[in-house]
Amino acid sequence: MSDKKETDWDPKSEEVLHDQRMVYDRMREHCPVAHSEFLGWSLFRHEDVTRVLEDHETFSNSVSKHLSVPNGMDPPEHTPYRRLIEPYFTPERMDAFEPLCREIVMTLVQSALASGEVELITDFAQPFAVRVQCAFLGWPAALHELLIQWTRKSHEATLAQNRQTQSELAQEFEVLIDGILEARLQSEARFEDDVTTALMHETVEGRLLKREEIASLLRNWTAGEISTISASVGILVHYLAQHAELQMQLRTEPSLLPAAIDEMLRIHGPLVDNRRITTRPVEIGGRKLGTGERISLNWVAANRDGRVFEAPDTFRLDRDPIKNLLYGAGIHVCPGAPLARMELRVVMEELLKHTTAIGLAPDKSPTNSSYPSSGFSALPLKIQWALSPK
Repeated sequence: MSDKKETDWDPKSEEVLHDQRMVYDRMREHCPVAHSEFLGWSLFRHEDVTRVLEDHETFSNSVSKHLSVPNGMDPPEHTPYRRLIEPYFTPERMDAFEPLCREIVMTLVQSALASGEVELITDFAQPFAVRVQCAFLGWPAALHELLIQWTRKSHEATLAQNRQTQSELAQEFEVLIDGILEARLQSEARFEDDVTTALMHETVEGRLLKREEIASLLRNWTAGEISTISASVGILVHYLAQHAELQMQLRTEPSLLPAAIDEMLRIHGPLVDNRRITTRPVEIGGRKLGTGERISLNWVAANRDGRVFEAPDTFRLDRDPIKNLLYGAGIHVCPGAPLARMELRVVMEELLKHTTAIGLAPDKSPTNSSYPSSGFSALPLKIQWALSPK
């Protein structure tokens, strides 16, 4: 039998949505395994989250009624799909893609130069996230605005628990993918031309990937990438705007950026949670859960756990990177982490290179994002630009 299912908290309350980090920190210390009707059982401590990540037999990733490749799969089904996608994120592929990624950043920087004040999220972070994702997948620029709107509607449906809308959005994305794949078939594109075409030639267990499998895989990549990269850019720039000394240090020592980015995103995580479901009765954090219980792993709280990270609000470059759950852990650790790290490094390199100071706009306040997003939905900045980029 599971522990009694009284409501311990309301993840959709005004207090939580106003300041997610503050409430998640409080839950971690006072109710580390908490039940709500909205999320099921939420886990806030690093120890409990890590335990779930390492025990995929008790805590299954198969949480959706819809096909989810490979995020919603467990071994042995998960293994061949995971093996299939990992080669798309090798160091060689990242090196080859980096110049185009940098070109996208520079185009956006050039557009921003006309103003001393920038609304970072809508003017820079979201366009960057969607353009770089489309470039990586080989998708046309005509999809940029459509994907931004699709991601927004998906977030709204998740918060509202509107299953019908979520299903309709999944079908909408499959139609979009069908159109992209059909265009490639008609043009007889070579499989080495782009990632999407290459996936059409991939095999799993001796057969070609089905269209619905490709659509699911691309939906997972796209929805996750656009929202988390956009949120990450906002979080990073906001942190540097509040810490002028660190901002100057990273301008003079850009080699510190990879570690600095991971640490800033540990302090303020761009992704709130991931889901699991129990496959058998289990006790965790002093609570007894039955079979089929929904689990929510709260990355934000786990990465700010003082039991693991001394003075968790303090920026430090000497922390053990293995303990940082920014990209997860275990067999489901994010396969796209190399791409995300490269993109964030490049965007921060270029922003710091072409500015002399980044600060918060004096007369406008940032607006926090609401679940399932983290970071900011609006971030007005006052920027002092250096020489115009060439």
